[in-house]
Amino acid sequence: MAAFISRITSRLPPLQINFRERRGASYAIIAAGALLFFGIPVIIETLLIARRSEISDLRAAIDSVQGARAEVRERQFRRDQIAMRYAKKAPLLAGFLQQAAREQKMEVTDSADHPDVPIGKKYVERSSVVHLKKVGMYNLSKFMETIEKSGEPLAITAFSLRKRTGEPDSWDVELGLSAYDRNETPASASSAGSSGAKDNK
Repeated sequence: MAAFISRITSRLPPLQINFRERRGASYAIIAAGALLFFGIPVIIETLLIARRSEISDLRAAIDSVQGARAEVRERQFRRDQIAMRYAKKAPLLAGFLQQAAREQKMEVTDSADHPDVPIGKKYVERSSVVHLKKVGMYNLSKFMETIEKSGEPLAITAFSLRKRTGEPDSWDVELGLSAYDRNETPASASSAGSSGAKDNK
């Protein structure tokens, strides 16, 4: 350090400044050099930290966008599944139940259809109640499994089971089944009406 100061002071014009001024100038130069030596790495480190923070924020934003896209795809998939499920109208309940019962060697003794019930603006519920007598538990379970695996928009909404006295594995059953139909959208109906009006003109 002393040699460095001596080298610096030796280069200064001796006739223009005195020793004290030269020493002060040397200290100022040393301070500036130290500031550059230690300050530049600090500045670089600060910039790197800020850059890492920006990269981290950018990655978080990308992850958020990708998560939102996955959620949108999942919602679209669910909508498509619902549209496919209700694309075809569910079968007439009385005939469907009678056929399913015959497949399991059971007989529907009577059935009663209930009036349609609107559910919101898009769906209508149709329901029917049937009675079966002297059915075995295994055949009954297969009958209900047939309903569940039909792929139709159906749901068992009522169920009553009564054991017949003196008869092993013999039961009387009351079962209510509902079907859900999707209505035509109002936009389609209104467009059809407007097109019909144009045709009449």
